[in-house]
Amino acid sequence: MSRDLTFHGGRIEAAARLYPDAPRPWLDLSTGINPHAWMPPAGLVIDHQRLPSGEALAALLAAAAAAFDFAGALTAVPGSELALRLLTTLDLPRPWHVVTPCYRTHRDALPGAKAIALDRIDEAAAGGGTMLLANPNNPDGRLLAPSELLSVARALGTRGGMLIVDEAFADALAGASVLPLLDADDPVVVLRSFGKFYGLAGVRLGFVGGARSVVARIAALLGDWPVSATALAYGAAAYRDVAGAERMRLRLAAEAAEIDNLLAGHGLATRGACPLFRLVECDGAGAVFERLAAAGILTRPFEERADWLRFGLPGAGFDRLEAALVADG
Repeated sequence: MSRDLTFHGGRIEAAARLYPDAPRPWLDLSTGINPHAWMPPAGLVIDHQRLPSGEALAALLAAAAAAFDFAGALTAVPGSELALRLLTTLDLPRPWHVVTPCYRTHRDALPGAKAIALDRIDEAAAGGGTMLLANPNNPDGRLLAPSELLSVARALGTRGGMLIVDEAFADALAGASVLPLLDADDPVVVLRSFGKFYGLAGVRLGFVGGARSVVARIAALLGDWPVSATALAYGAAAYRDVAGAERMRLRLAAEAAEIDNLLAGHGLATRGACPLFRLVECDGAGAVFERLAAAGILTRPFEERADWLRFGLPGAGFDRLEAALVADG
C-alpha cells in the first residue's frame, strides 16, 4: 500500500497506477461523499458569462440558513477545506488544540496545536484558547450532543477562547448541528460542507457560521464573489429541497445499516454514528485493503493506524463489494 492512499480519500488515479490489473471502473469507498448525488431541477439556469450576482449570493445564504435552522452570521466559501486553511489568518486565541483522531487538514489548519483526546476537552477548555474538532467526527464517526459542544464553547469563552466545529457531515444526521442552539455572542465558529451530503464535491461549496467577527473576516477575505455561479444556483436549489433532504437521510440510514450487516457477515465490526461512512478496526485491515484494491474497490487506510479501514457507502456497488468480500473469505 502506498502512503499516497493514506493522505486522503478519493485518490482513484493513484490507486489505478498502483493496481494496474484491478478491474475497471473503480468503486470508490474511500470518501464519505454521498454516492447518490442531488440532481438539479429541470430548467435551472446558470449564467456563466457574468460575475455571480449579489442577489444570488443572498438567496443562497437565505436557503442555507433556513436548512441549518440558523439565524446568525453566515458566509459562503468555496468548500469547507478552504475555510479550514484560512484559520491561521484570523488571529485566533491561543493556546490551540485539535481534538483527535481528526482530519489531516485539522492538524495543518492550526500548526503547532496540541493534539488532545476527546476525554480531555473539558480540561483543555478551562484553559481558554482555540479548540478545533469535527462533529460527526472523521474517521471514527463519533457524535457529540450539540448541547455538550455548547457547554465546552461557553467554558472556552469565559477565558476569551473559541470553539471551531467542523460539521462537514452534519447534514446527514438530523439534530447533529450546534448551529440552532447558538446565541449571537457564543464563541463558536461552525464549518459546513455542501458536497458531502449532496454528493457534489466538485461544486466546491461550504459555509462558515457563528461568531460574527470571524464570519465577517472570512467574508472580507473572499470578497464579492466567494463562490461560482454553479455553486450559487445548485446550493440555493438543493437547500430549498427540504423534503428531498429528509428522504435522503432515511435512505442513507438504511444503507448504513445494510453495509454494517454486510461487513459484520465477514467478521468486520463497524462503528460510527455518521451514515455516510463506517470505520472498521481489525488486525487484518491492511490485508482487507489490499484484497479489495485488487478487485478495483478503494477503501481508506490510515498511516497512523494500520488496524483501521474506513468504508464509504457503495451505492449501486453493494453487490460488487459483497462479491469481493466473499472471494476474499
